[in-house]
Amino acid sequence: MDRAVEVGSCRATSGTTASGSLVVGYRPDGCAIEVPVLIACGREPGPCIWINGSIHGDEPEGPLAILTLFRQLDPSTMRGTVIGIPVLNTMAFEACERGNPYDTFTYDMNRIYPGKPDGFLSERIAYAHYVAMKEQADLEISIHSGGAHSYLAQAAIFSRADKSLELAKALGPSWNLLLRSFATKGSPNAVMAELGKGGVTIELGGLCDTLPDRYLDTGGVLADTIMNVLRHFHVVDGEPRYANRWLIGSAEVMPVQQSGLWIPERRIPLRQPVKAGTLVATVVNLTGKVLEEVRTVKDCVIFGIRTRPQIFAGDWAVFYSVIETEVTA
Repeated sequence: MDRAVEVGSCRATSGTTASGSLVVGYRPDGCAIEVPVLIACGREPGPCIWINGSIHGDEPEGPLAILTLFRQLDPSTMRGTVIGIPVLNTMAFEACERGNPYDTFTYDMNRIYPGKPDGFLSERIAYAHYVAMKEQADLEISIHSGGAHSYLAQAAIFSRADKSLELAKALGPSWNLLLRSFATKGSPNAVMAELGKGGVTIELGGLCDTLPDRYLDTGGVLADTIMNVLRHFHVVDGEPRYANRWLIGSAEVMPVQQSGLWIPERRIPLRQPVKAGTLVATVVNLTGKVLEEVRTVKDCVIFGIRTRPQIFAGDWAVFYSVIETEVTA
């Protein structure tokens, strides 16, 4: 039986792919603020997988991964639907900033979900997106990276240990670091969990890692990751692959205490166990005086490190997890 999936101006029928946009607000000159939408509507019914890119505008990995993925999808052989939002926070993306520079009140869109229909600008955009997403999506994946300030190695962040954990385990063999979010509210995957659905954030990359080969490789890894999810949930044919074991903990962030120049150690072991007290970086002033030695405060696994050299007291510096349990496949 033919069916149709519609988000904004994008409408795809059974066995087809379509593109369009979702109006999420208006600029002062009256022009619409739109987010791009891609839909691959499978020939047969099945789950709807919703993928968000660039909720932070300085994270370009999501758009590349979603466009790469959609070039590989064949809806004539699919079951269910894949909906891609290559760039969610379009005004932040245009400015290459974490949040919308025209909204200083709710700058970080990844902290304000489900938004408000009568709130500040980013809250209104988040709400329009949330309404469309909750009506269609069974599962949601948000693609993130370290953006303009950090590099993040592969880690999956989930809000609740139910459908979200199953989704995290379906990411593929190299996604063995699964972390509970330090922000249990305010993100798309958090509201999906509140709706009793699965949602996960995947982290990989940063603006420091966008030289051609590395950027294209990252986009390919992320597209392959989502394809593995589609195989797991039988949206596309093929045998999914899984990690041999999963390390499960909580995502944590270490700030610095001094402002100055951030000088990291030459080789920081990412995604590997390190002991408490391991030197990660120093903060110096501009005469070279050491103001702070940045050391791990616990035995942990580091999955991200700051790459922007200028640093203020309180800025994020090290992303890490204390591993609480290990689960074999």
